[in-house]
Parts: sequence; structure tokens; C-alpha cells
Amino acid sequence: MKRGTLYMLGTPIGHLGDFSFRGLDVLRQVAVVAAEDTRRTRRLLGHYEVAREVVSLHAHSRPEVIERLLDRVEGGADVAYVTDAGTPGISDPGAAVAARAHERGIPVVPIPGPAAVIAALAAAGLPADRFVFAGFLPKKGTSRAALLERIAAEPWTTVCYEAPSRTVALLEDLAACCGRDRTAVVARELTKIHEEVRRGTVGDLAQYYVEHPPRGEVTVVIGGAPRGSAPVAAAEPEQVEVLELVAAMRADGSAPSAIAKELAQRLGISRHDAYRLLTR
Repeated sequence: MKRGTLYMLGTPIGHLGDFSFRGLDVLRQVAVVAAEDTRRTRRLLGHYEVAREVVSLHAHSRPEVIERLLDRVEGGADVAYVTDAGTPGISDPGAAVAARAHERGIPVVPIPGPAAVIAALAAAGLPADRFVFAGFLPKKGTSRAALLERIAAEPWTTVCYEAPSRTVALLEDLAACCGRDRTAVVARELTKIHEEVRRGTVGDLAQYYVEHPPRGEVTVVIGGAPRGSAPVAAAEPEQVEVLELVAAMRADGSAPSAIAKELAQRLGISRHDAYRLLTR
């Protein structure tokens, strides 16, 4: 029996008019659509009046869910995998699905489509002949601090995804690591009604979004480090002073965010560097 094909199908990140003719043809051809977000995918299918079986396959799906899906492909069914929006494999479980399909000898065919990382780069006006995609940064801890330091030293443009509620914190951390004058772009709600592409320094952008809290999907594009520059280094306070301050505030039951804020004010360092001291 001839095997089917696994299609990695790009879907619109907002405006449904961005869906390709070929993508629509594939939707009409396949037997099954495996979706990261079945509700969103059913809306897309309904918009284009395509009736297909939709199954759930997301980041928390068990490995056997992938295996059962690929069993159907091996049995001759064509299957399309779609993320909740954009191109599969970018900040979603698509890579695991494609990797397992390759291991089982199943044909994997990409159907190109939109991606927020590419759309943001196109509008940013920053060099994109080479760029680094950092995805979603860790929320806290040494892993976040290490990645921020790498971004600060990176000579190429870097693109990050971020939740709206954490966008200001990301911009403030970037200002602390890269310097407030590093050029950046915040691309918000791309291709949607309230689309916004705002360019400036990371310091100015942080201040703007403190006053105008962002909503919706956020992509941040950071210019590369100028040639010959070095990451902004914070002055190292005396270790004993740091330990005494932290111990006293923890004894009072202060939250980590409050401790970091107080440390930053007392020691004359950025909140980002205060967090780094807390997580050492």
C-alpha cells in the first residue's frame, strides 16, 4: 500500500486573506488535519467551507498521539499538520512531528505560509541578511540572563516572541544588557486590525509600553551589536552587602520581584542585574 504524505501547512497569523491557494488545495485534499488549536483551525476550515476531520496534536500530547497519526499516514492517508497560526515547526510541536515522520520514512512536504518572525523582519528595517531567532525567552533565572547577554553581544539582528504582559520586562532587560540606545522594533498584532509596528531605542520603547500596555501577539526585533561594542556591564556590589539585603528582605516575606526592585534602588543597578544576583 502506498504511504500517504505529511504536509506541514502554513496558515495565516491573522488576516485570512494571507492563506495561499496551494494551502487551500492541500486542505481540500487531505483526509485529516492535525491541529495545535482545534478551535482556531475549525474556524479557518469554516471560513473556506472545507469539511475535514480535525484531531488535536499540541505540545502536551503524548508520544502515542503522534504515532497514531503517523500510522494513518503509513496506511495511505494524507495528513496536514497546522499550528494555531503561522508556519509549523516555529515555537510549536511541529518539529517533533516532522522528525518522527522522517524516522519512519514518511514523506514530509512543506507548504509555505506566513510567520510572524519573517513578517516582523520585513517591516523592521533592520539587517536581515543574517538573523537569529530566539523564540520565547525563559521567564526568569540564569537561563534568561545568559540568553539576554548573548543577544546583547550578537552582531546580527535577533527576533524574539513575547507575551504582552511580559513585553515591558523584556524591553527593560534588553535596555539593561544592550544599552538603552540599541535600536529595536516592537511588531504587535501583525496582519490584524490593530496591527502596530513601532521602532525606536529599547529604552524609549520600554517607556512607551509602560504608558501604553501592549495587547495581542508581540514580536520584538533587536538590532545587532555595533562593531567593536561590548555588552553593558553592571558594577559588581560587595557580595556581603547583597547577601545581607536579600536575607533581610526574604525574612520579611518579600516577593522576588519586590526584592529585585529594592536591590536595584539601593545598589544603583538595573532590575535585570538585581534578578541575576538573586538567581546566582
